[in-house]
Amino acid sequence: MRPGSSFVRLAAGCAALAIGAFAAPCAAQEWKPTKTVELVVGSAPGGSPDVMARLVQNIFQASGLVAASAVINKPGGANTVGWAYLNQHAGDAHYIATYSPTLLANRIMGTTHLSYTDFTPLNILAREYVVIGVRAESPFTSLKDLTAQLKKDPTSVSFAFATARGNHNHIVLSMFLKSIGVDPKVAKTVIYPGGGPAVTAMLGGHIDVYLAPARTIVPLQKEGRARALAVSAAQRQPGALSELTTFRELGIDAVFFTWRGFMGPKGLKPAEVAYWDGIFAKLAQSDEWRKDTEQQLWNADYLLSAETRKHLDRENEVMKGILTELGLAKQ
Repeated sequence: MRPGSSFVRLAAGCAALAIGAFAAPCAAQEWKPTKTVELVVGSAPGGSPDVMARLVQNIFQASGLVAASAVINKPGGANTVGWAYLNQHAGDAHYIATYSPTLLANRIMGTTHLSYTDFTPLNILAREYVVIGVRAESPFTSLKDLTAQLKKDPTSVSFAFATARGNHNHIVLSMFLKSIGVDPKVAKTVIYPGGGPAVTAMLGGHIDVYLAPARTIVPLQKEGRARALAVSAAQRQPGALSELTTFRELGIDAVFFTWRGFMGPKGLKPAEVAYWDGIFAKLAQSDEWRKDTEQQLWNADYLLSAETRKHLDRENEVMKGILTELGLAKQ
C-alpha cells in the first residue's frame, strides 16, 4: 500500500498485539487439527506466496506447532483457482491459504466474484516492496535509460510480473509509467503464473524488464546476473536493501508495498480462528521466523484475525482508489 494507508498506522501497534497474542487466543483453544493441514498457494512454486507457505510449513514441522501439514499449489486464474479450492472446504480449518492485496484487486477489477468477505481472514505476517529490474546484459543501465526509451516508443519494451493483473507489481508498473507520461494501457506486459518462470524469462532475455519482490532481484544482482533499477519504498531501506535507489529519489511517484498472510475458508468457528491466532502468534515470535523474514527481505508485521479484518476493510477502500485512478477498476 501507499504510505498513509492502514499499515503505516498499524505499525506502532503490531508489537503490542504480538505481546498479547498468546494469552487471549490460546485460552479459548477448543479445536485442534485431526488430519493434515493444507497450506494452499494460488500460484506456481517459486514466488513469494509459495516461499512464505513453505517457510511456515517448515516451522510447523520443525517446532511441532502443527503435527502434519503440506503445501498445495493451485495456480491459475490470478490466484482464484486456489482460493476457489479453499472455499470448497467451507467450515474446515484444516485448509488455509496465502493471500495478498490481489484478493482485493481481483474483485475490484471484475476478475472474480470472490471478495475478502467470502473468506475468514486469519492474519497478516509480512510486507514487501517491489523492485524493477533487468538482466545484467540489458542496455538499460538505469531507470533514466529505461524512461528515455519508453518516451521514445512505449511499445518497444516488454514488462513481466507474476501472478495477476492489478496486483502490487502491476500497480507499481502503472504508477511508474503514469508518472513519466506514458499510458499504462499501451505497455507490453506478460503475466506469469509464478516467480520462477518469470525469472527464467528475464535471465533468458525473453522479456526486457521484470517487476518483482526485492527477495527475487537483490540476490540476482549480488550474483551479477541482474540489475535493480529502483525500489518502491518511500525511503531508503536498511540492511540488504540499502543500496537500492527508490523511485522517489529519481522523481518518480511509485511508492507502494504489498502485505502477505493467511486466510481460512468461509464459515470457520471462533474456536478454530482462536487456534490459528495462537499458532501464528507463536510462529511470528519465533527466532526461525525472524531469520526467515530477514533472509527474504520482508518487513515482519503480525496482525491477529480481528485486526486483519479491520485492516482489509480499510485496504479495500485504498485499493479501489488506486485502481480507479490507474484505470484498472471495473466501471
